[in-house]
Amino acid sequence: MGSLKYNFLVQTVAIKKRSRVPGVTITQHVEQLPLGKSTPDFTRKPMTTTVHEGKRAFFKAMVSGEPAPTVTWERNKGDVNDPEKYKTRYDGRTREHILEIVHVTPEEADTYRCLATNEYGRASCNSNLNVIEGKRQIYKAKYKGVVVTRKKQLPPQKEGEIDPKLWELLLSASKKDYEKICLEFGVTDFRWMLKRLNQLKKEREDEQAKVIEKVENAKQIEVKPNGRAEFSLDMTLCDPNSAIRLYKDGTLVPLGDEENSKHSLKKTGSKYVFSIKDPQLEDAGFYQVDVDDANVFSTDFQVPAVEFTSKIKGVKVTESQDATFVCVLSTPLNRITWSKQDFSLEHGDKYDITVSEDKLTHTLRVKDCEIADNGAYYAIAGITSSSASLTVKADPNKSKGHKGATTGDQDDLAKLALGQQAKLQREKDDLEAARRAQAEKDAADAAARAAHGDGDDRSGDTAGHESGDGYERGVQFVSGLSDTVANVGEKAELSCKLSSDTSEGRWYKNGKLVEGVTIIKDGACHRLIIDCCKEDDSAEYCFESEGRKSQATLNIEDPPKIDSDALGKFTKPVIIKANENAEWKLPFSGGAPMTIQWYKDDDKLLPGLNVKIETSATESQLCLNKCQRKDSGEVKVKIKNEFGTVEKLSKLIVLDKPTPPQGPVEIMESAVTSVEFKWKPPKDNGGCPISNYMIERQQVGRNKWSDLGDISGSNPTYKDSDVDPGRRYCYRIRAKNAEGISDYLQTEDIPAGVLRYPGPPAAPKVTSAFKDCINLSWSPPCDAGGTKIVGYNLEKNKKGTNYWSLVNQGGPITATKYAVKDVFEGAAYEFRVAAINLSGAGDPSISCDTVIARDPMMKPKFKDRNMKTFVVVKSGNTIRLNINYEASPLPDISWLKDGIPLLKHVTITNSDKGSQLLIPTSERTDSGIYTITVKNLAGQESFNVEIRVTDDPKPPGPVELDENIPGTVTLSWSPSPDEKRDDRLHYMVSKRDSFKRIWRTVADNLFNNKFTVVNILPGREYYFRVFAKNDMGLSPPSESPVFGTEKEKDSNRDCIDLGTVRLDFQCPPSFTVPLRRRTAPQGYECHMSCAVKGDPAPRVTWYYNNISLNTNTNYNITNVCGVCSLLILRVGARDNGEYKVIIENKLGRAECSMALNVRGNVQNV
Repeated sequence: MGSLKYNFLVQTVAIKKRSRVPGVTITQHVEQLPLGKSTPDFTRKPMTTTVHEGKRAFFKAMVSGEPAPTVTWERNKGDVNDPEKYKTRYDGRTREHILEIVHVTPEEADTYRCLATNEYGRASCNSNLNVIEGKRQIYKAKYKGVVVTRKKQLPPQKEGEIDPKLWELLLSASKKDYEKICLEFGVTDFRWMLKRLNQLKKEREDEQAKVIEKVENAKQIEVKPNGRAEFSLDMTLCDPNSAIRLYKDGTLVPLGDEENSKHSLKKTGSKYVFSIKDPQLEDAGFYQVDVDDANVFSTDFQVPAVEFTSKIKGVKVTESQDATFVCVLSTPLNRITWSKQDFSLEHGDKYDITVSEDKLTHTLRVKDCEIADNGAYYAIAGITSSSASLTVKADPNKSKGHKGATTGDQDDLAKLALGQQAKLQREKDDLEAARRAQAEKDAADAAARAAHGDGDDRSGDTAGHESGDGYERGVQFVSGLSDTVANVGEKAELSCKLSSDTSEGRWYKNGKLVEGVTIIKDGACHRLIIDCCKEDDSAEYCFESEGRKSQATLNIEDPPKIDSDALGKFTKPVIIKANENAEWKLPFSGGAPMTIQWYKDDDKLLPGLNVKIETSATESQLCLNKCQRKDSGEVKVKIKNEFGTVEKLSKLIVLDKPTPPQGPVEIMESAVTSVEFKWKPPKDNGGCPISNYMIERQQVGRNKWSDLGDISGSNPTYKDSDVDPGRRYCYRIRAKNAEGISDYLQTEDIPAGVLRYPGPPAAPKVTSAFKDCINLSWSPPCDAGGTKIVGYNLEKNKKGTNYWSLVNQGGPITATKYAVKDVFEGAAYEFRVAAINLSGAGDPSISCDTVIARDPMMKPKFKDRNMKTFVVVKSGNTIRLNINYEASPLPDISWLKDGIPLLKHVTITNSDKGSQLLIPTSERTDSGIYTITVKNLAGQESFNVEIRVTDDPKPPGPVELDENIPGTVTLSWSPSPDEKRDDRLHYMVSKRDSFKRIWRTVADNLFNNKFTVVNILPGREYYFRVFAKNDMGLSPPSESPVFGTEKEKDSNRDCIDLGTVRLDFQCPPSFTVPLRRRTAPQGYECHMSCAVKGDPAPRVTWYYNNISLNTNTNYNITNVCGVCSLLILRVGARDNGEYKVIIENKLGRAECSMALNVRGNVQNV
């Protein structure tokens, strides 16, 4: 059942993968992707957007994946299904998936999620929508959980709902404990609870984050071997002075830090341990730990009324054996705690913890015991514990895999558990029977009184009976005697239970008082025990008390029994030699009459010439005369009487000489100088391993047999190397074991080989050719000449000559390929090959096609796939570029800088496999695009590397502050001295205020010398820093003077009667910070910005070469508090041109333009 309860957690596959785009989560749904397929990913994720209320908002994403993924959109609060509010589309030209919010309201401020899904996985990412409402900006709402007020009990469980305690426990537990906790509350399927549980966990984590940094390793409450109930957790507090409180059922519990305290708290590092000394029934309850007002942990301490009917017992084992501890409880429990010294034991690879179906028997098995497992083990049920020791002895033989399990008497424990279960059931049944009997008797008495009721004194007795006064029922049997069966020599017990602890009684056997037995009275329980039963103990027993009787029958049985020593001798195999006699003797005991039957391989044995069976009242004997090898097998005896049957097995092994080796003989080789053949081992080895094979040989036409000697019995093959070509031979083969020599196996005539040469192989093939080596391969000949091929001869002929020379001067070539290195560059060759067998070399093959010793033509290509295309070097350092390539023939190398030859101070070093560019001491003038061109007869290849020589930037000049618009401040500064020398130099602005005192970056990638900071609050002082920034890093900051404004004070003296004075702030649009000419490197981001003012707020339109960009999705255009920005993610040659901003309102119009120059557009030469 346990595995079924976890099915909701099992998925086919859920593999988390890393995306190249930060903030993207990818989940793969298959273990291995098919060839050519991929999971979804984002090539450009949606960006956080800030818009004015009433405007349109756009989220744009570009995705990849095979097959093409499906894109959907979600939001944290609500959905995006309303077509009047949300529109989704795909732009095929730009390959963008777009979510458009038609009319933005403050309610749309939220976190939006984009999901890309195909059959192999899913990718997701989040972006935020910020809404500007008037002068107030509304950011995405953060989910705030409900804080549960402590110091009061949890609400009671309502009918049909989940107990609130269960939710609290699950919030504090790990996932592996969910099933166990739910079972204790009677919940068997909790999959439907997970969604709400995750939501509650998020709320709880938000609440806890205010007071703690983290909490982990939380352990539920358990009773330890030292008698204390403890639970613990690792916790890091935000404020070390925070108050930690413990509540029991909503009531504050005082905590001490001493051993004698009833409730104590100990802190070691970040670990907190809460303990209860000497726990009692009244200590059971629901405990919660709070830090300040936030709940961080909950646990339920239950104290069941349970005792150990059988406690665990000490175990002694040898290394690598398993040790088992078993206990039996008085009341069923789902689980108990097993521990060793100071730590609890969990079910796993080392420990196997099981519970019987009736929940009474609990077992702990320690697997593969080691010396380190020595010590005391504890079984803890409620607040009751039982302990026993485990002793592990060293194994002198160091045997591996010996799995002997050691424990107490398992049969006794099983009987005890069954007895306890039966006892509980009997008590339940007896109470129910007594209740029904009393009800029937009361009904009968009432009927009798009604029949005789005439107002006499009997009515008073009835009243007295109904009230319980003056009426005695006498002693009753709560549970009576039961019929019992026992074997001779075993223990038997009869028991009953009365309704009174003080009542006495007598035991009778067949109507007479019993004698010579043990009688025990334990309160209301009365027991009769016979320690060693005999046949005459079979009788009818009766227990009588105060006129009440209960009877039962004890039946004594005497099934067949066999002495263990005699059984050990009987089960040992009987090993004899052929023609010898085999005997078995087996004494037995048991009730007569006995039936004894012997079997051989499940066939009944009857007395005969070679079979003798002798049986008496206490023993049976079997004798098999003149046994043969075929008589080997299983011997069984069956002893039976009216009380049972016993079957025991033995084995007969008859040793004899082996049978002849098996044919047919297979000829492995028939050569000129040798003959080799093989055969199969004997079908029956005679009960002993084959030690040798004896070989004899006869030449056909002669009568003499020659002894060739013995060979090992493990390899049934023989090679005769002393033969004459063309003659025929016959062989005899005998097998030999410890008992003798088998009959022979004779082969047919085997001819020795004649001189027969192999046929020619196929013409060799040229696999590859180089200037100093030619690689050849060929196939073996179809005709091997009747023997195996031992090698090949390879010959070569230089074109223009008639002389064939042997290539393999060192001996035959054993493989079917060869590398010929004795060649001259540019020379033409032919090759042929001849096969060699035991007779010699055969005819050569046809020569191969003419091949020239030269390297193959190969177009140049660069070897390093991760070559850098952009290198930043500090001025004065050495520039060293290593470019590796492959080309054949050797190529010509040329280098250019910005399309012109290199200067003299640049050193170029070329080799066969690479080229190096070296500038010992770099200067800023060395910046540029360096192009290497590798060219040979097969083609050419070029590669560009941009080198930028720069230095640590110098800080900008003094910073000036100007407040043009209330709530904003405009920073302006003198340019850095490096600005003219470094076109990639830009500026970064950071600020802090007197309230937060934390420096925060407010602008980056500024290529002008002015920036307007918004959201300046009155009553605070502001500090600003301006950094120059280039490829080397940041410059020291230039700090501004302190900027601050005072809060406006309410004063009736300064009030202006707006009813009589009309203020007009309207003004035509104008640029406070204009656009500035930009030069951007190809492939990088380009950011343009300007600042505008005007009342009413002017409409802003961007143009590129007089074409409007406001609806072009390739550009990211924003307008925040008058700061207008345009972002091009990756500029290219097509982005060169004039960019213009036009602002207009009802009072006028203004425009500003700039030219963008994209640098790095160099053609390969």
